[in-house]
Amino acid sequence: MTDLQLIEACLAGDQQAFAELIARYKNLVYSIILRMTKDSEEANDLAQDVFLKMYKNLASYSAEFKFSTWTMRITTNHVIDHHRKRKQETVSLENAVAVADPGDAPEAALLRQEESERIQKIIDELPPMYKAPIVMYHQEGLSYQEIADKIGEPISKVKNRIFRGRKILKSSYLYEEGR
Repeated sequence: MTDLQLIEACLAGDQQAFAELIARYKNLVYSIILRMTKDSEEANDLAQDVFLKMYKNLASYSAEFKFSTWTMRITTNHVIDHHRKRKQETVSLENAVAVADPGDAPEAALLRQEESERIQKIIDELPPMYKAPIVMYHQEGLSYQEIADKIGEPISKVKNRIFRGRKILKSSYLYEEGR
């Protein structure tokens, strides 16, 4: 059966059809998540979440796109959302180091922390189309290709957005410095 036939059967109530879709795409979903998280236990948990999300949203699948493309987009978006939620629950490493370094004078640590917060504020104010690639490249350490895969855009667009995002950051930083 084709993917589309399996989807139609699943939407008609055939649970075996969805089991077949899982069997076909479990390696793809797991490998994407593992590449993004680098943690096999977390990848297993997130893969289960992705398949639940796929099942719930199967009716919204559009046959004009390949099912594998739809699956990859749901997977990458789910992992990005997971990282975003987890990041909100933690303190940034720069802030922890700035406060915890006993070798620095308190004033230097405070200045470094303020500078880090100022830069983060400027990053937070970037338009989302520039912010996401900048954060993924500089803070998450992803390659251009990994970012392109995550956001579903060509690598040339990713490079362009990082370049333009950096220009905006630089001009915003210099503007705030001149105040």
